[in-house]
Formats: sequence, structure tokens, C-alpha cells
Amino acid sequence: MNGMVTLAVLLLAMSLAYRLGRARSLRVAQAAGGVRALHSRPVHYGVLAALWCGVPALVVLLAWAVMGEHVLQSVVAAALPAGWADGMEAFEARVLLDRISAISKGEALAQEGALHALQVQGAAHMAALRQTGQLAVAAVVALLAAGGLWYAYRRIAPALRARNEVETAVRALLAGCSLIAIVTTLGIVLSLLGEAVRFFQFVAPADFFLGTVWEPNFSSADTGAQGGDYGQFGLLPLAWGTLMVSGIALVVAVPTGLMMAIYLAEYAPRGLRSVAKPVIEVLAGIPTIVYGFFALLALGPALHTAGQWLGLEVRAASALTAGVAMGVMIIPFISSLSDDILTQVPRALRDGSYGLGATQSETIVRVVLPAALPGIVGAFLLAASRAIGETMIVVLAAGNSPLLHANPLEAVSTVTLTIVNQLTGDLDFAAPQSLVAFALGLTLFVLTLALNIVALYIVRKYHEQYD
Repeated sequence: MNGMVTLAVLLLAMSLAYRLGRARSLRVAQAAGGVRALHSRPVHYGVLAALWCGVPALVVLLAWAVMGEHVLQSVVAAALPAGWADGMEAFEARVLLDRISAISKGEALAQEGALHALQVQGAAHMAALRQTGQLAVAAVVALLAAGGLWYAYRRIAPALRARNEVETAVRALLAGCSLIAIVTTLGIVLSLLGEAVRFFQFVAPADFFLGTVWEPNFSSADTGAQGGDYGQFGLLPLAWGTLMVSGIALVVAVPTGLMMAIYLAEYAPRGLRSVAKPVIEVLAGIPTIVYGFFALLALGPALHTAGQWLGLEVRAASALTAGVAMGVMIIPFISSLSDDILTQVPRALRDGSYGLGATQSETIVRVVLPAALPGIVGAFLLAASRAIGETMIVVLAAGNSPLLHANPLEAVSTVTLTIVNQLTGDLDFAAPQSLVAFALGLTLFVLTLALNIVALYIVRKYHEQYD
């Protein structure tokens, strides 16, 4: 029995437990003189029975879903012939076990060669273990569900504080959901940090953060250990390319998005606003790959042609092309946030300005915009972090030229583009050529996190002045 079937049966059991618990509470209430004799409503007793039936079993099911494959791989690795991993790096052994796991699921075929028999043997053993493990988990889930239902059913009595226990469980669930973002962030940081530390064992941090040349040498880790050259991993060309493309995007998006927001919030008729605002927000849902194709096939050639008319050499794939496409992409982001902030400015400020004889334009410039400025600045910084982290547009339209120059009409390379390049192809995760992607990712994470923190600080510090 696979996990989805077990989960479906468990959900049905929880539904049955709810009905049984509720019915039991009604019978107890009838014997005690009516529903008013119960501490809680019958629905709370039903929910409590469902929770006792489902939660312990769900914990076991989730633990198997998370750790089951790792346990199976460990058991299979111990059962394989002695010395099977001799001569392999640690990552190579992990890759082989992952392949055996995929073969056991029918998602891959055993590779021909010296390890063919080993893969077939391990896959057969893992498939048998997986089936046994799924049956064992299903049996444990069934026992826990039945035991939890029996325990909750026997506890139902007029004095049972079912509502309190249910509310405690709901608070614990909400707290757990709130921790997901924190745990996810910590997991990302720790995974990036661990691999980045391995990279800095090959390349000095000063050479990485202050280097001006990006020329990785794709020699293997073993070659490098024997005196080979890893190449040069200078971050500055990539950081400058990222800032150049993001700066162009903000130059395009900030004035346009702000003007759109001012018009929709202050000048547009209600009917036009009700149509235009949703249409603009729909643009934010367009996949970034579509903007990348637009930049590659339409915008880049158009800018190249326009440059020829002006006597300028504009490459179709350049920082300008990627920046303009990215600016178009984040216009709805800035426009929607700024519009929401402008509409939240108290009406009393506008009325006071009109009462002093100011015109509508004077009121917007001297009253509304200063009142909304902290929120608007926060929107700009959030948009900047969105632009810095963009990948697909720069992959298709920036040109991939990791050179340190200040000409936006030429091709550049960005941090995200380089991460894609370094993690594409036949990878050796023990070599600095692949590990550098984690150092780049950590750098990008810190930069965008700093921008988000600054934006939140500005909004929270100055927002109270206009409440």
C-alpha cells in the first residue's frame, strides 16, 4: 500500500472518528440532561476524536515520507557486497545509490558496465524492502489511528474540556505553520554556507570577493589537488553586471510604475480603475521565461536596429536589453504596491489641503506623496531585490560576458546567470567550479535579504506618522 492510499484511508478514518465522537457526545449529553450539561459543543468532541485518530498516524506517515528513502538506501548499502564503494568518492557513492533507488521505482534503467549487476541486485533488494516498509507503515498507521480513536472515544464525558484541547491543537498547528518559513530560511542558509565553506578551501575569500576576472578552469578536483589551476573566480564582474541590469530595470520601472499608480489612485474614474488595476496585476503573473523570449526575439533586435539609426553599436543580447525587459516585468509590482499605499493615505489629509486652496496636483505632490513616501520607498527596494534575483531574463538576454565594463550596450554576466552556467552539465560537486555556485548563491541571498530588511525597516519606522 503506497503512501497516497494510506493517507486517503487515514483521512476517511478521521472523518469517521469525527462522526463517532460527535455522536458519543450527544448520547452522553442526553444521559446527563441535555447539551447544556457538556463543557463544550458536540462539534469540539468530534474534532478532538478526529485529531487523536489522525495526528499520531500522520506523524508516522510524514516521517516515512521524509526519511524512508534514506533508510532504504542505508539498508541496501549495508547489504551490498563488501568493497562495492572502493575507489569511489562520497558523492559518487551517493549518486549510485540514487540511481539504484530510481531503478527500483522503474524510473531508470541499469547502466551497462562493471556496475550493472550491482545496480540490478541493489534495485531488486530495495524494491522488496520498499514494499515491506510500506506495509509496515500502513499497519502502524492503522494501529495508531484505531488506538487514538479508542482513547478519545473513552474520554468523552460532560466534564471533558474538549474545546480547550482543540484550541490548543489549533494554536500548535498555526505556530508550526509560522515556523515553516523560518526553518526553510535556516535550511537554505545552512546548505549554502556549508558548500560555500568548501569552496573557500580552494579559493581565498579575498580573491573571490575582490577579484576582477572571472575565468574558471574546468579541470577536475583531482587535477587541481595535484597542482592544476582552478582558474580565477572574481565576483566583481558578476556583481557589477547584476547591479547594471537591475539599475536599468529600476530606471524603466520606477517612474512608469509610480506614474501609473498616481493616475489610478488619484485621477482615474472608478470604472477605469476597476478594469485597469486587475489587468496590470495580471502582468505580474506572466512567467519570466516569456519575458526572456520577448527580450531575445523582439526587444533585442529592436534595440539593435534603433542603435543603428542613432549610430550606436547596440548588441541584441546586452545589459540594456535584459534591463528593459526586467523593468517591464517589475512595473506591475511597483504599480500595484504603490497604488495600495497611495489609497491608504487618510482622506482627511487631502480634504485639509483642498480646504487651504491647493489644487489636486499640488495636493498629490505636497501632501499625498510625502505621506506615502516610506511605503513607496519600501516598494522600490522590494522591486530591486526582485530584479537582482531574476534569472531567466538574464539567461536569455544578457549575453553571458563576465567582463568588468561600464557599457550597458554590451553583453554582461550576472550572478544568477553564472549560477545557472556553473550548475549545468556533467557536474563534479567536489570541484570548485561547481562549489562556486553556492558561494554566489549565498552572496545573492545576503544581498536580497539586506534589501528586504531595509524596506521593512523604512515602512515600519515611518508608517505610524500617518495612521
